[in-house]
Amino acid sequence: MSPALPIIPRNHETPKLPCKNACAGCTGNGGCGSGADDHEHSSVLAAEEQVLPTLRRDGSRNWIRPSLSQGFYWHRRRFLAYGLIAFFVTLPHLRIAGKPYVLMDIAKREFTFFGHTFYPTDTPLLACLMLMAFFSIMLVTALAGRVWCGWGCPQTVYLEFLFRPIDRFFNNTLGRGGKSRRAPSGLWMVAKFFVYLICCLFLAHTFLSYFVGTDRLAAWMRMSPTQHPVAFLVMGGATIGLLFNFLYFREQFCMIACPYGRFQSVMLDRKSFIVAYDSKRGEPRKRGKRIESQAEPVSTPYTLDHLSLEPRGDCIECGRCTAVCPTGIDIRDGLQLECIHCAQCVDACDDIMGKIGKPAGLIRYTSQDGLAGLPTRLIRARTVIYPTIISVATVLFLVILSSKFAFDARILRMPGAPFSVARDQHVQNNFRVRLVNRSQSEQEYSIRSTNTEAVARWSNEGLITLSPGESTLAPLDVQFPIQTTSGDGFKDTHLEIADTSGQTRDIPIRLLGPR
Repeated sequence: MSPALPIIPRNHETPKLPCKNACAGCTGNGGCGSGADDHEHSSVLAAEEQVLPTLRRDGSRNWIRPSLSQGFYWHRRRFLAYGLIAFFVTLPHLRIAGKPYVLMDIAKREFTFFGHTFYPTDTPLLACLMLMAFFSIMLVTALAGRVWCGWGCPQTVYLEFLFRPIDRFFNNTLGRGGKSRRAPSGLWMVAKFFVYLICCLFLAHTFLSYFVGTDRLAAWMRMSPTQHPVAFLVMGGATIGLLFNFLYFREQFCMIACPYGRFQSVMLDRKSFIVAYDSKRGEPRKRGKRIESQAEPVSTPYTLDHLSLEPRGDCIECGRCTAVCPTGIDIRDGLQLECIHCAQCVDACDDIMGKIGKPAGLIRYTSQDGLAGLPTRLIRARTVIYPTIISVATVLFLVILSSKFAFDARILRMPGAPFSVARDQHVQNNFRVRLVNRSQSEQEYSIRSTNTEAVARWSNEGLITLSPGESTLAPLDVQFPIQTTSGDGFKDTHLEIADTSGQTRDIPIRLLGPR
């Protein structure tokens, strides 16, 4: 019979097996006197290496509770973060020409950006917007790496400057972070969940206002959920999703779910600015506090230990750079996918360097070429190509936008017979006109033919009236003498549609009749 696998206890401590390497000093029950941690003492169920910072080798969750280093970059990130939060909350309430700055009304298929309303038929405009956004992200990444993730991403902004401060308040670690010295009581945990729920409800309602507008949202909040069940379910689902994210998933979103971290490896190059550890200056590491003489030249890659005469770098193995990392990585291991370039390790290391009399910058914003002593050039192929594409897309967007009318009009031919001949020898063609009122006021639309022989009129023999944003499919009749299409059986002409404000559209059509 094959031996049974050991059972992993509930406390997630991996059971030890006898050392297979016959290490000197091994006690036979997993206690290896050699001090090595990577010998095969652990269960066969344990992973050979740690896959994620949030996942232990036995598969249990490693909760990251970073310490706080309130340095140069942290103060600037906090200022930017609270500005972004205020911007996100107030933007749906702002109006320009009576329209919100941003409104994505999916039900009506209308998308408003900075006072301009776009419809699904505005494919070129939407394509230009997407190109501008996509290549802007690529340009920022090529220049400064994953700086968006650490400075502007809503996930980082709300987690680091709203929900982690709430954690520190209830864990009695406000201002310093890290693990709590005392476990919070059950009542404090309930209070913490209630505060999380209020914040997530507020964020969910703010998020919903971008899709339904603040006026409609305010009316819904005073009504019963049964009167707007779909919107209520969306708000409830968003609240649950936010609670799950900020209570449990947290930094795993940046490492597992966010695709941007996966893409950055192909957007970066060796000249992109990243947060990096200067191994030439920091290695070899040696633990212990020391203050070097001010007369010591800074240019030396390492100094000598006065007691053992062994070379040593500036890194003193204090562990502050790993303690403050919000994703739980060690920046000294090099460029990693999990690094969000928040510069918390930079603030922590600069603080330690100041205390031991060393210059700042052991961990700093630099590039891979900069660490290798090679010149770093701002102007290179991708930093020229990306802005060029952005500029072309912007010009196209403005040109197309400037040619847009206050209304859309598209003529479609009626199904069935292409024409009919009346007793008075007049031919009639039937059309349908798709009209969309893009203006901010109610408009009336008239139509006429530029061909004096043809008469165009709405089928209801009146004017078409549309409210702002309203669209309709209006029937249209065009009558002309039978000799107009003699010969080839068709006649090309134009129809002119005008609204109350004086805006006109000239649309070409083809009249069909007998030869």
